[in-house]
Amino acid sequence: MSAEKPDAPRAVIVISSHVARGSVGNRAAVFALETLGFPVWAVPTIILPWHPGHGRATRIVPPLDQFKALMADLERAPWLGEVGAVLSGYLGEAGQAEAVASLVAAVKARTPDAVYICDPVMGDSGGLYVPEPTAAAMRDRLMPIADIATPNRFELEWMAGAPLPDLKSVISAALHAGPSTMLVTSAQSMISGGTGNLLLDGTQALLAEHRLIDKPPNGPGDLTAAVYLARILSGQPPIRALQSTTAAVYEILARTSKRGGDELQLETDAQSLSHPMAMVQLRHLTHPGRDRRA
Repeated sequence: MSAEKPDAPRAVIVISSHVARGSVGNRAAVFALETLGFPVWAVPTIILPWHPGHGRATRIVPPLDQFKALMADLERAPWLGEVGAVLSGYLGEAGQAEAVASLVAAVKARTPDAVYICDPVMGDSGGLYVPEPTAAAMRDRLMPIADIATPNRFELEWMAGAPLPDLKSVISAALHAGPSTMLVTSAQSMISGGTGNLLLDGTQALLAEHRLIDKPPNGPGDLTAAVYLARILSGQPPIRALQSTTAAVYEILARTSKRGGDELQLETDAQSLSHPMAMVQLRHLTHPGRDRRA
């Protein structure tokens, strides 16, 4: 899908968490997509005063019957033809996954080339931070229907049920994860003190690397999924989309960290979303599944 087509569906439905303060979940994704020119329909799966990493706080999860009813309203919306993509992230409970899947099916029935990107937000190096049934619902219900998935390495490990100590094992797990395109964040890097975003599709394995940011603010995964989606919807080839997405997120992280910010400062660094200046190292890796997936 290309933004050069004036009649192409350009709206994105974003389904994720909402925080009053901060730039994570829907707050990060909606800002990025709208800044890059895409209208957004935003659906909160949970409402929080701030990111849970800042301390215990009230969690407002919409009753499941009401959440399903709202999603069903969107399926019947007369404007559904405006939608060219769906992005799902953090879920408030396991039962929300079925409503997400139903909405994705409705969007694709209306616009067959619509893109569904699943960001299976469930954990990090400290382990799962959602209940296991919620993580399992993302793995078993949403990952299989996604066109693109953007897990971090630790989420991919949990879904694969095995440690992924090197890039070879990450690539193997990504090949078997389900979606035809996988963008694995927090992947191992070939540069000292670095981290990488690994992009794997049917023909190529690409690694975009940069140095680690000490004590980074929350939200880079949410931001990465949204920016990569925007690049793809704008017609960028995957290799360029990976490089420019990684550069934009790294630049914003570095600038926020330098200011001592405890949250991504997207409003200050909006220019970095459109025109990142940061340099990232891009490598072509061996793709072991190319023949099998061709």
